[in-house]
Amino acid sequence: MRIEEDIKLDYSDVLFRPKRSTLQSRKDVNLKRTYKFKYSNHEWSGIPIMAANMDGVGELGIAEKLSEFEMITCLTKQHDLKTIKSDKKVKNIFKNIVLSMGTREDDFNRVSEILKECSFFQFICIDVANGYSEHFSKFVKSVRDKYPTKTIIAGNVVTADMTQELILSGADIVKVGIGPGSVCTTRIQTGVGYPQLSAVIECADAAHGLGAHIIADGGCTCPGDVAKGFGGGADFVMLGGMLAGHDEGKGNIVEKNGEKFIQFYGSSSEVANERHYGGLNGYRSSEGREVLLKYRGKINDTIINILGGVRSSCTYVGARSLKELSKCTTFVRVSNQFNDTFTK
Repeated sequence: MRIEEDIKLDYSDVLFRPKRSTLQSRKDVNLKRTYKFKYSNHEWSGIPIMAANMDGVGELGIAEKLSEFEMITCLTKQHDLKTIKSDKKVKNIFKNIVLSMGTREDDFNRVSEILKECSFFQFICIDVANGYSEHFSKFVKSVRDKYPTKTIIAGNVVTADMTQELILSGADIVKVGIGPGSVCTTRIQTGVGYPQLSAVIECADAAHGLGAHIIADGGCTCPGDVAKGFGGGADFVMLGGMLAGHDEGKGNIVEKNGEKFIQFYGSSSEVANERHYGGLNGYRSSEGREVLLKYRGKINDTIINILGGVRSSCTYVGARSLKELSKCTTFVRVSNQFNDTFTK
């Protein structure tokens, strides 16, 4: 047994320290990034915010809207060839769509079938809850061998050593985060995790040293947290709960006491396992929760609010672009992030 005593930080543990700025307006901030990926050599340009591959978020309706803002959507693992081909707009937005898969044979076959007919897709996300198994690294390598020109995302992990392992196995982008999500109960069920900001800082440093990239996946509760992810060195920030509850996600609407709610649940929750895999097996438990979110209507205003917050963060620290944000960032440790008097 060993204890690491150095302090690890979550987004709520810090604030940006403001700095003198020559920017006159938020509109002067450029949020677009251009990345060239290590193995695929594919170049992508846009605003590097991603919708998570969760039910009600990683949907084609969300993808259509986010693509208008040059943002990316990771489709759920349940999107098959028939579903994708039924959407007439896919060929116009494919550059901002990621195909998701697990490590099961049927997942691999489903994505292979899609790519056989729709070879224009450029991103593959190999997504598991625990990216630390030797089997996972080998699987990433096998996908890289089969698809040498596709940009491969792999995760989730939270430490520098495994970030490097996945990159050396063929990942262009590593997905970082274990347990920080709003409907994730992994930390409660297993006692495993890592404070998200520290995970982002350490994994970004490891990935950038090898010429690769990372996604900060989970833990964002507000636009300020999205900015903190970028400030900590993330190349992309992935959002689940912040993009849930909208019309475009086509979730189940429930009415209670005259108000509308939409069902939202974690990908490892009991309801997700019942819906997609026939229930939990006898050897495992649920690592996600189900909640009812207030119905939020169209997603457009939510996107504008998030992007406006990130632009404002940049103006406070003197960053003219998202690319400059991490270079301009100084975090201040705090015990209280904001005054919540009227939120209780």
